[in-house]
Amino acid sequence: MRKRSRTVALTILGAASFAIAGCREEQVDAQAFPDLNACLAAADEGGLFTADECRQSFAEAEQLHVESAPRYDSLQVCEEQHGVGNCGSEASQTSGGSGGIFMPLLAGYLIGSMLGGGGLSRSQPMYRTPQGGYTNAARTSTFSSNTGRAALNPSQFARPAATVGQPPMSRATAASRGGFGSTGGSRAFGG
Repeated sequence: MRKRSRTVALTILGAASFAIAGCREEQVDAQAFPDLNACLAAADEGGLFTADECRQSFAEAEQLHVESAPRYDSLQVCEEQHGVGNCGSEASQTSGGSGGIFMPLLAGYLIGSMLGGGGLSRSQPMYRTPQGGYTNAARTSTFSSNTGRAALNPSQFARPAATVGQPPMSRATAASRGGFGSTGGSRAFGG
C-alpha cells in the first residue's frame, strides 16, 4: 500500500509541475533604446531588429505616448512621479493638447519580438521614475536602464489604457495609485 501511495504522490507532483510550466508565458526577446538613432545604430551592427522595425516601433511608441502617457494637473505632480526636468506640457508633446496638463517626456522605448505573431514587433514608450529608473507606459515593470537586451513576458507589451481626454491626475490621485510605475517588478537589461 505504501508503494502505491508514493507512486501516486510522485505522479501528482509531476503533473502539477507540468501544468505550472505550461501556464507560464513564453518569453520574447526585447531591447530598450533611448531613442530611434540608438536602435538604427544597433540595426546597422546586426542587432535584434532591422532599421524598418526600429522606425515602425518608434512610431508606435510615440503614438502610445500621445494616447496613453500619464497626465497630471501640474508640473510639480508630474515631476514628483518622474523626476525634475522629465516632464513637459501636453501642448508641447502633442498636437492640440492643453498647456495646463503635464506629461512625462519620452525617455526611450522598448521593443519586443513577438513570437507567434508572424515576426511582428511591439513597442512601449519608456518614462523616467523619480528613483532614476524607467518604466513602461502600461506601468507593469520598472527597469534599471533604457538600454540593453532582456527576455520579457509578452504582457510587458500590453496596450496601456488611454489617458487622452481623461481628467489629469492630481497629487491625491497619483498618491492613491501608489505613484506611476510602482506596481510592477523591477528588471535589469543586459548588454
